[in-house]
Amino acid sequence: MARVVFLLVPQLHLLDLAGPAQVFSTAADLGHDYRLHYVAEQASVPTVQGVPLGAETRWPELTRDDLLVVPGWRPAAHGPAGPVGPGDLRRLAAHHAAGGVVASICAGAYALGRAGLLDGRRCTTHHEVQDDLARRHPAARVVRDVLYVVDDRVVTSAGIASGIDVALHLLATRHGPAVAARVARSLVVHTRRNGDEQQASAMLRHRSHLSDAAHRVQDVIDARFPEKLPLAELAAAGGVAERTLTRLFRQATGLTPLGYQQLLRVERAEHLIGHGSTVEAAARAVGFADARMLRRLRARTR
Repeated sequence: MARVVFLLVPQLHLLDLAGPAQVFSTAADLGHDYRLHYVAEQASVPTVQGVPLGAETRWPELTRDDLLVVPGWRPAAHGPAGPVGPGDLRRLAAHHAAGGVVASICAGAYALGRAGLLDGRRCTTHHEVQDDLARRHPAARVVRDVLYVVDDRVVTSAGIASGIDVALHLLATRHGPAVAARVARSLVVHTRRNGDEQQASAMLRHRSHLSDAAHRVQDVIDARFPEKLPLAELAAAGGVAERTLTRLFRQATGLTPLGYQQLLRVERAEHLIGHGSTVEAAARAVGFADARMLRRLRARTR
C-alpha cells in the first residue's frame, strides 16, 4: 500500500488537485493499492474556484514508497513567501531525504524551492511564473516549455491539466506504461512526457480510436510484447476472426498487430540503450533473437 498525500493551502486551484487525485484514485479502482490523504493546517481550505475542501490536520506516518504532492495556488493571494509553513517545508525535505518522491503542480514549485529541493536541480512550473521562480531560486535550473521535469525524485510540472500528465508518468514509472495507458483510457486522456523525451509512448499514441476489439488486443500486446504472440491468440483476445482482426487493427491504429508489437519492442530497446545497455542486450530483453532485426527496425524509424 502506498499513500499519496496532497498538501492543501488556501486559494489552491481545483484542477491542480483534482487531476492527479483522479489518476491515483482510478489506479486504486483498477487494483493498485493507493490511499489518498489531504492534509492542511486547517480543516476547511478555500479554493480559487470557490469550492471549500475538507482536510486532515494531522499527517499520516510516511514511508519512502509514499508520494507527497503540493498542488498549486494563486500566487497573488500569498505574496513572495507562499502559503506553506516552516513545519510543512521540513516535512517535504525530510520525505525526500528519506528516499521518497516529492512532486509539485504549478506554483507548488515555490514550496519545493523554499524547502531546498530545487537547488542544483532541473525544474519547471506554470509559464506565467517561471521567470519569478528562477529569480527567487537562482540555484534552480528552470526549464521552460515542458510539461514536467523529473530530477532525483523531485518532480515539478507546469500545472493545471499537466498535473494529470505528471501523475500518469509517476504511475508508469511505478507500474509500467501499460498501467498508465489503462488509467489514461479510463480518464479519456492521452499521456505526455516531458520535453526531453518523446511526447507520447507508442502505447498511447495509438490509443485514440474507439475500437474495443483493438483495445483488447493492444492490452495483450502491451503486457506481453517481448513474447511470441500468434495472430490466432490475439484474435481470440479481441473476439474476432484473424482476418477481421488484421483489418480492424489497421483501421484503428494504422498498424498491423505485428507492426505494433515491433514498435513497442523498438521503443523499449531505445530506452534501454539510452540508459547504458548494449544493442545486443537490449534486443534480447525485448524479445528479438539477436540484434540484427533490432538494427533494421531502428534504421527504418530514423
